[in-house]
Amino acid sequence: MTTTATDAAQAAPPTGERGPVPPALKRFIWDIQSMVELADSEREILLIGRDLMTRLVASDDCLPEVFAAALPARGRQVQLYSDGEERFTVVASVLAGGAGLSLEQPGVWEITGVLRGAVARRLPAEAEEARTLERGAVEARLSKAGASAALANALAAEVSIALHVYGGAIGGMIRRSVSPDGAIGEGEPYANGEATPPYDIFTIQTEIKD
Repeated sequence: MTTTATDAAQAAPPTGERGPVPPALKRFIWDIQSMVELADSEREILLIGRDLMTRLVASDDCLPEVFAAALPARGRQVQLYSDGEERFTVVASVLAGGAGLSLEQPGVWEITGVLRGAVARRLPAEAEEARTLERGAVEARLSKAGASAALANALAAEVSIALHVYGGAIGGMIRRSVSPDGAIGEGEPYANGEATPPYDIFTIQTEIKD
């Protein structure tokens, strides 16, 4: 298939400055880090983590706009934080109107919260019906819940964004964009780009004020 200039422009990641990590996201990352260090079980991680995620997605100022920009008729995932010890990963799924993502991921625990719009989520391995999560909704699942998921923007004309914490380094996840007409794309890496890498421990080591 021939790639046109228009196709190439639409496939390019949005450009702009990442900027410093927003305070709400910084607090969330520090709290998640403390939680995975101190929690006694996966169930305790999910119980505490649900509360942390609920607070994070309650306001709309935790995500730099360069990470929140959608591609036309596409879904994309950007990595927001890379833990040096590979204990957890913070990711944003950004879905254009009607678009989605098909994810093939390791069996790790996961906490998902909807920051903007509404996201329909389905676990194909469990053959369950899709559940629509509205803005502010949070869902958690144990690592044994399966290794794949399908996300879709439940809104046809607005961008929807879900934030995720995964219980490990999942750079090897296979993610495929699903367009509004149902066409499934090729496997893709994280959509950060060289100019917008994920935050790491060195970028969040400034003072946190309550």
